[in-house]
Amino acid sequence: MSFCLVSFHAHPDDEALLTAGTLARAAAEGHRVVLVVATRGEAGLSDGPPGPGLADRRADELDRSAAALGCAKVIRLDYPDSGMRNEHQGFASMPVEEPAERLAAILRAERADALTVYDRNGGYGHPDHVQVHRVGYRAAELAGTRLVLEATVDRTALTRALSLVRWTRLLPPGFAPDRLRHSYSDRTVITHRIDVRAFAGAKRQSMAAHASQAGGGSGTRTLAVFLRLPTPLYRRVFGTEWFIEAGRTPARPPVPDLFASLR
Repeated sequence: MSFCLVSFHAHPDDEALLTAGTLARAAAEGHRVVLVVATRGEAGLSDGPPGPGLADRRADELDRSAAALGCAKVIRLDYPDSGMRNEHQGFASMPVEEPAERLAAILRAERADALTVYDRNGGYGHPDHVQVHRVGYRAAELAGTRLVLEATVDRTALTRALSLVRWTRLLPPGFAPDRLRHSYSDRTVITHRIDVRAFAGAKRQSMAAHASQAGGGSGTRTLAVFLRLPTPLYRRVFGTEWFIEAGRTPARPPVPDLFASLR
């Protein structure tokens, strides 16, 4: 049985960090994967100036990332990037209904069986990520999409992974892991743990496609650090992806099948 999975993200490169392994696995298993990105990413930190030129560059990077993952289609909603502190009053400031209706139309057109969004905190709190959570749930309600999964990270696993990465001495000077203490999700609420070790190579290609986000001159951007990890360590750190299904009681161990509720 095959399904259509729509994966909704805030900016180009977000798909690489939280869901790339799962998307690559789903595509390899014969499911249709559609990637939807809310903003142009023109306000993101990069190795070049913000603005339309950066947006065009990131659009090309997104296409390369999607190809590496085996996505069937990429859809850009082209809303303005809000910036980390919503300083640009972009996607995050919009009333939910208009983007939700656009996403719902996509879900209907694609006959989507499942939708990924972010957890209610937007992972680490970016306002565009929080808006993805709100818009995604409303769109699924409008379209009648059966399964909504919140892409997140097991906070305990994240802390352990950062300890491993710190051992490599690749983390930027002054990086404070404590700032992530309240980011993402406690493992007690996670319902799905997906093994993507076999797709770590595709995930790494997806990350590498977003070259504008790995630069900045210092070589210490988060994405740059990840791409410098030795292959065995990269596979260990990025070999699992986590999701929360609203309404499902978390089990131990978490469900290993993204589409368990549809089967």
